[in-house]
Amino acid sequence: MSYEDPWYDALASGWGESAESGPGPAAVPLARAADEAADVDPGEVYLEVQRSAAFQEVRSRYRRFVVPGTVAFLVWYVAYVVAATSAPGLMARPVAGAVNVAMVAGLGQFLTTFLLTWAYARHARLRRDRAALELRWDTQELTRGIGGGAR
Repeated sequence: MSYEDPWYDALASGWGESAESGPGPAAVPLARAADEAADVDPGEVYLEVQRSAAFQEVRSRYRRFVVPGTVAFLVWYVAYVVAATSAPGLMARPVAGAVNVAMVAGLGQFLTTFLLTWAYARHARLRRDRAALELRWDTQELTRGIGGGAR
C-alpha cells in the first residue's frame, strides 16, 4: 500500500469534508535509509522517529487540540457542579414547564461530551492521521529487516 492509496484518501477526507482543509505537516524523511535497517536496533529506530520533525509536529498538533479542549470541558463541568451545590435557587429556576436550569445544564454536559468527541475525531482525521500513517510506514520500512521481516 502506498501513501497515495485511494481507499485511505477517501477515509481521510471525511464525510463531505475537503482533504485540503489545512496544510498537513511536511513529510520529513528520516535520516536512515531503509537498506540500513538490518544493522539497526529497533529501539534506535523508534528513538530516531521520536526525535524527527514529523513526529514532533504530530505531537504538537495533538497537544494544541487536546489541552484546550480538556481545560474547557473541565471548567464547564466544575462550573456545573459548583452551581448545582452553591446556587440551588438558580438551578431550580424553571426554563419551560417542568424543565429547569439544572436539567438544561445537565443535558448540556452530555451534548458537550458528544460535540467534543466529534471535534476530536474530525481533528485527528484531518490534521494528524495522514502524518501518523506516513511515520508508521517510514518506521516499518526502517525495521523491516529486523526480527525476521515484516509482520
